[in-house]
Amino acid sequence: MKKIVPVQSKKELAAFIDFPHDLYKNDPYYVPELFIAQKDLLTTHPFHKHSSLQTFLAYDGDKIVGRIAAIYNTNHNKFNNVNDGFFGFFEVINDQETANLLLDTAIKWVKEKGAQNVIGPVNPSTNETCGLLIKGFDRSPVVMMTYNPEYYVTLLENAGFKKQTDLLAWYWDGANYNDKSLQMLDRLQERLTRNSNISIRKINLKKFKQEADALREVYNTAWDKNLGFFPMTNEEFDYTAKDLKLILDPDFCLVAEKEGKIVGFGVAIPDINQVLKTIKRGRLLPTGIFKLLLNKSKVSGIRIMLLGVIDGYRKMGIEACLYGSIIKEYRRKGLKYAEASWTLEKNDMVNRAIEAIGGDQYKTYRIYEKPI
Repeated sequence: MKKIVPVQSKKELAAFIDFPHDLYKNDPYYVPELFIAQKDLLTTHPFHKHSSLQTFLAYDGDKIVGRIAAIYNTNHNKFNNVNDGFFGFFEVINDQETANLLLDTAIKWVKEKGAQNVIGPVNPSTNETCGLLIKGFDRSPVVMMTYNPEYYVTLLENAGFKKQTDLLAWYWDGANYNDKSLQMLDRLQERLTRNSNISIRKINLKKFKQEADALREVYNTAWDKNLGFFPMTNEEFDYTAKDLKLILDPDFCLVAEKEGKIVGFGVAIPDINQVLKTIKRGRLLPTGIFKLLLNKSKVSGIRIMLLGVIDGYRKMGIEACLYGSIIKEYRRKGLKYAEASWTLEKNDMVNRAIEAIGGDQYKTYRIYEKPI
């Protein structure tokens, strides 16, 4: 007999976090999330100061067969003048009945909050990991990107969910690359500096707090027309920046600046999923921490995870210069691959800039929605 149980105890929370390890135990592409990071995200992250979330477990007898989080994002709704609910952290066996029970439970929870539409998966928002993988199942995900079995697409669509939008991931292979486009970017950057007094520089980690404050302002304006976006609070941005600083390489953190004002930025981070893949069940103790520290320097790929330019400075070539500068650096360091993710499918300007420097659109993630 299947049943859905709300997560209330520490033991149930640990079971919720650990369930994917058992579900994917035979999947060679699965990368475990760090237990401590997932626990923080579900309990103490600044997101919880403005919004609410309830996790649920699905049981078949005594065995856990699925999980889901129902999410009511107050800041998203205020910023976009909507009344949406969300679901996330969705994992389930290949069973439509179980999937329906989980999704119906999340829908009931957000509907009681007043939601008229349910969107997902987001974990717990578009400012963290989001989207269901629908193309590109033959490789492991890069850092802070999602992964799931192909059957999830069928389960969601059979439950009445329809496509809202697709998110694209782009790939560069270090062994197969055309430098001609980057040579053109050098000329574009020179023209930007000469005609508009806009220069590209590396972030100054010695003034990290000052730089982060400026980048937060750009982030919260550069993405304001993106589907599903809502501005990060100061505390949320600082929380994220502090985490990223632990793995940042300043060579891959660039800002576009005009007369001391930051008008755009691009950030790439090492793909530490290469290391996390070896950390059993996401536990840093007793040995996982040593694997992370010892192997971090051996990571051979990057993810370009943030790139934005504020209104009034778009269509000037800044996006192409930021992407190109990061890819040039990745080539100089002799890394094996780079991924840029994610971009909205309808963001033609950014997608064309990526294609112009040889990006291969190799993975697609989908955000679903359902009126309730």
